[in-house]
Parts: sequence; C-alpha cells; structure tokens
Amino acid sequence: MQIHISSNGLPIYLQIVNQVKYLVAAGRLNSGDEVPPIRVLAGQLLVNPNTVARSYLELEREGVVAKRHGSGTYVSDAGSPLARRERMKILTDRTDALLAEARNMNIPLNEILKLLRDRHEILNPQTK
Repeated sequence: MQIHISSNGLPIYLQIVNQVKYLVAAGRLNSGDEVPPIRVLAGQLLVNPNTVARSYLELEREGVVAKRHGSGTYVSDAGSPLARRERMKILTDRTDALLAEARNMNIPLNEILKLLRDRHEILNPQTK
C-alpha cells in the first residue's frame, strides 16, 4: 500500500484516510485485502502510531475498513458502494477543476464536450 504524506496543510490522518479511500475506489485495494498494521504503517510513514490509529478509526466509521479481532484490519466487504461514491467524488472534483480552468480560458462548454469525446475515442478505440 503506497501512501505519501506531504506538507500541504491537510492533517496527516486525513491524508491517510483520503489515500486509502482512493486506493479502494481505484480498485488497488479490494474487499478483504489487509491494510498494514498500525505500527508498520506508522514506521513506513515516519508518523506517530496514534495518527495512523486515528485514520483507521475514521476509515472504520465510514465503513471502508473493518477490524477482525486478533487478525488485523481489512478492506470492508461493503466497500463497493463506497468505491463508486469515492470514484464519483474524485471525478466530480476533477471535473470542477476542468470547468473552472476552461472558464478562465474562455473555452465554451461545447468545445470541452467535443474534447472529452475525442479523447475518449482515442483512449478507447474499441468503443467506436
């Protein structure tokens, strides 16, 4: 599990939460996959174990992970609705950024839609 901590002002525990959610949404962490033990991840990230524990607690509250007593912490079996919700949130954020940038460059919506269709055809030639 690759997680990177940056000094972007976002609390470290939220960076961990967001990145684990992204990994689940992107399908890089699947239902039933074990996440690293708290002390292991804390050691890898060079952060206090309490920070990782707080992240895992938040992920558990949101239904992303589930603890199995004596066995560890695993991606929840109920991860699929979350995964779709998270994927849509990620795409919504990126769409908002694209639309804001296009507005700043005075590019009309119809040109953005054409660009998206063109790029989709290039990236997915089998759907023509």
